[in-house]
Order: sequence, then structure tokens, then C-alpha cells
Amino acid sequence: MGEQLYDIIIVGGGPAGLSAAYSAWQNGAKKILVLERDREAGGILQQCIHNGFGLHHFKEELTGPGYAQRCYDLVKDKPEIEILVDTMVLSVNPDKTVTAVSPAHGLMKVQGKTIILTMGCRERTRGAIRIPGYRPAGVFTAGAAQRMVNMEGYLPGKKIVILGSGDIGLIMARRMTLEGCKVQAVLEICPFSNGLTRNMVQCLYDYDIPLYLSHTITAIHGKDRVNGITAAKVDDHMKPIPGTEFDIDCDTLLLSVGLIPENELSRGLGLAMHPLTNGPIVDQHRETSIPGIFAAGNVVHVHDLVDFVSEEAEIAGKYAALKALEQLPEDVADVKVEAIDEVRTCVPQHVRATADGETIRLFMRVRKPMKKVRLTVKSGDDTLLTKVLPVAKPSEMIAVNVPAEKAKGHHADWTVSVKEEA
Repeated sequence: MGEQLYDIIIVGGGPAGLSAAYSAWQNGAKKILVLERDREAGGILQQCIHNGFGLHHFKEELTGPGYAQRCYDLVKDKPEIEILVDTMVLSVNPDKTVTAVSPAHGLMKVQGKTIILTMGCRERTRGAIRIPGYRPAGVFTAGAAQRMVNMEGYLPGKKIVILGSGDIGLIMARRMTLEGCKVQAVLEICPFSNGLTRNMVQCLYDYDIPLYLSHTITAIHGKDRVNGITAAKVDDHMKPIPGTEFDIDCDTLLLSVGLIPENELSRGLGLAMHPLTNGPIVDQHRETSIPGIFAAGNVVHVHDLVDFVSEEAEIAGKYAALKALEQLPEDVADVKVEAIDEVRTCVPQHVRATADGETIRLFMRVRKPMKKVRLTVKSGDDTLLTKVLPVAKPSEMIAVNVPAEKAKGHHADWTVSVKEEA
């Protein structure tokens, strides 16, 4: 496959990549290439056989494979959209050349007018959290166990302990229970759960699975195979408290200790990265620090709902298409967006203001669980948006719109704040 020129090259064929491709096609892009390293498009959703997807985006409750199929159906019959699976991208260059390799085409190099990065995210492993002990069989990330059970038909074990209350861990607690396994406990180092409220209820409370908040694992027992763990309560600095240790028998440990944006290609490009999201810094169009290179979905910041992933990818697809077709409006100012008070992160991190203005959608996460909070977006001393929320949790992303008429003409830096009401 010789070097070819595309309007848009999309790296990653999960829900973000497919949604970006469809949006780019809707906005006039004539030649779109999607590169996916797996054997089929759809991404991680292929192994998420539970329901609860699509309520926002498709206005219908779907399973993970059902959601992925909906995304694929939007692009499969479009001659302008080419999808190459089983294709590993080796590098992306600032000049928008992409080097990839596949069994069908060998080593290939393609050129894009614009690039969209939609590589998703990956799980933290045992090495990332440094649990002491031997390295016995039976320690898995929750996502690896999910693939093993749902796609390959194997059980990782029978007596399960789960470290971390992220959504994948909670869902696997229910899944393993339904398969006849005994989930001994879910341990969470934070004083609050890191999963969606609905998953806490449907996956733990409904099955009477014990949850230990402010606890961690201090040792894994077993040399050839896990045969138990030692847990301990942690203090306010997340350090184990001596004397609080207790043992739990198990033959399997599942780790659900967070997700990390898959950004090796982004770092290789030299993109400006945000230290808290671990993803590229983007504007409201999802354009990165290198003009013509866009990023969307979990590669920018980890989402809790795939519906928001698709929504964000549609933004990137639209503006990558307009950039490739040289139809983007001219910027009149570059406005910084700063997260303050109890807002931990906010995306986009800056806004390229135009003369006509546009509605700006902000995605944010708070630092701690709170009740009855006021969210405020300001430009200098001017208030652009204020909203009272009954609940705010770190595990649940907040999305708000700053209307075009409010955003227009406000070129002082923005601040995004959340405070508990008195």
C-alpha cells in the first residue's frame, strides 16, 4: 500500500473513532481513513456485554456490543470512509504522516490533511500501584478478566477479591457472582467509591457484596497461585494504619485501580499534555497544541459514559473536517479555561474565540463528593453560567453548555468553579 493522501486519518476504531468518522463525513470530508489495531472495529465495548449504554446518545438502552454496532452501522456503507482493522499504528508525525503495519498491507505510510487521535485508555496494573509480595498466578486487571469471561469463555477463579471500586471492578463483581463465583470483598483506598452510583447499587448492594472504603491491600499471599491477601485500613494520607490488618482468602485478585489515557503516540508527537488528565491539552474543537491534530474521547480524559465519548468525538470529527476543507472561522482570541475551587479538571483547557461566538461545552470532574453545589463559569469578573447541582461526585463527569450569546465577546480568561452552598 503506497503513500496516500486523506482528508482525515483517525487512529483508533472504537466508539470515539467511529463517531468522529461519521461526524467528519456529515461535515463534508471526502476521504477518511480509520486505523484499528484489533481484529474488528468497536473497541473495548465488544467485551462489555452488560446494558446501560446509549441512553444519552441513542436515546435507547443498549449493551456494549449493541452500542458498538450502532456506531459501526453509521459508517459501514460510506464509500468515503475506509476502515483498516488488524493495523497497528507505529508513529504519527507533526507533518500528519502516519506509519502503520498490518498483515494485509505490510508496512505503510499515509498522509492526512488532519489527524484525529482516538486511542482510548488502558488499565493501571499491579506494577503501577506497587503491591508487595510474590508474583503468583491469579492477579488480573478487571478488564482482562472481563475479556476472559465474556469473550473467551474462561473463569479466572472462584474466590475473588477486587481492589478498587471503579466501574469495571463493580461490574465484574456482579459478573463473577452471576457465574457462581464468590466475591469475598471489594476494597477501595478512597473514603468514597470511584464508580457510578447505579453500578454501586446494581453490582454491589443488590448482591450483598462487602465494600471496604479507606482500605487497601498490603500483601498478596501465595507463590505459585494467589491463596489470600492482607488488607488494612488507611489514614487520611492513604497510608496503611498498623494494627488494622486482616486476611481474606481468595484464589483471584482483580485490580480496578484506574484508567490511563493511551498516549504513547501523543507523547511521541510532542503534544502539550495536561498533568491531571494525562491527555493532550485541547480547545473546544478538540484541536491539540499541533494545528491540524485533534484528539477525543478517553485519550483526552477518562469518561464514565461512552455517550459522552461519542459526543466529544463528533465535535472533533466536525472541526477536523472543516479544517481539512479550510472552512474553519478565524480566531480572534485564545482564552484559557482554569479549573478552580473543587473542580479538579475541566476540558477543554482553552477556547479559541471567534467573532460570531459558539456554544462551548465543558466537561469537568470535582475533587470530592459533595451535596447541593453551585457551579459557576466566569470570564474575568463576568458570570457566563451558574447552576445548582444536587450532587457532585468525582466518579461522575459534569457536562454543561455555555451558550453562544454568553461566550461571545468574553475574551478574558475563564474560571470554572464548584462550591458547596451554605
